[in-house]
Amino acid sequence: MDLNLIRVFVAVAETRSLTTAAARLYVTQPAVSQALGRLRRELDDPLFRRVGRVMEPTPLAESVYPGFREAVAAVDRTLDGVHRFDPADSERTFRIALSELGEIGWLPAIVRAVRAHAPAMRIEVAPMDVLALPEWLARGTVDLAVTPSPVPGRFEKVVLKTQGYGVVMSARHPLADGPLDLAAYASAAHVVVASDSGAPAVGQALRNAGVTIEPRVAANHFAALPPLLAGSRDLIATMPDTIAEGWARTWPLVVRPLPFEMPAIDVSLYRRSTTQHTAALDWLFGTVAHAIRGSSGRFQVIHGDATGP
Repeated sequence: MDLNLIRVFVAVAETRSLTTAAARLYVTQPAVSQALGRLRRELDDPLFRRVGRVMEPTPLAESVYPGFREAVAAVDRTLDGVHRFDPADSERTFRIALSELGEIGWLPAIVRAVRAHAPAMRIEVAPMDVLALPEWLARGTVDLAVTPSPVPGRFEKVVLKTQGYGVVMSARHPLADGPLDLAAYASAAHVVVASDSGAPAVGQALRNAGVTIEPRVAANHFAALPPLLAGSRDLIATMPDTIAEGWARTWPLVVRPLPFEMPAIDVSLYRRSTTQHTAALDWLFGTVAHAIRGSSGRFQVIHGDATGP
């Protein structure tokens, strides 16, 4: 069987699109359609059916994809070994999904590490969408993702750090010095942040504790929290404790332990499962993991000396 047919099949299976697969393979869409036609005759199966704008795989396609994918990846890695990927010559563009806090805290270290060895490589940041992440990684929409939320699917990952959570509030809040028990926490006025990729873990811990929170304020960005909390006598927020403690050094904020059980969560680096540019992705995966592990983060850059009204 022509190996190019297998490569086309893998590209379509990963992107679910003839157009996107053609762009990845640097061929025309008719060429992809023709290759699929040959493969359909070889395997005596439709392989893909169009459902709306998506090419959905048949059961046979689902069953042969893992083996075909591994075959293509093995060939590519062998060829990469012959050609010896050199980051110094790479002009590839890679996309990394980061939360707002990840972008604030770790992007500087990532960029420094990449540019030190691959000055012409381009890095794009995709705003984190926890629900979309499995599809993004499966289709190659993003190359890497850093998140504390478990990503369902067979994606390679490494744990970068473990992160605890705490409760942050103004130093003038009545609970800043008094007891913060579960009842006081539940009855307080809460601020939540839409971009918190650790929110699913917090929500699960609250459900385990039998607590339901109705937030008074829903913000889009963590950067809004320090001035918002510092200027309020009643708002509290549940967030990563190390970041809150960094903010408390320059803002009139206090960080208290959670009044309920919540295990520290793993912050992991995931890589896409698609097969293109394998050697370059191997290098980037290792470089980004090393950069984040060696960085304490720059979360304290959101600083100030606000005292609030």
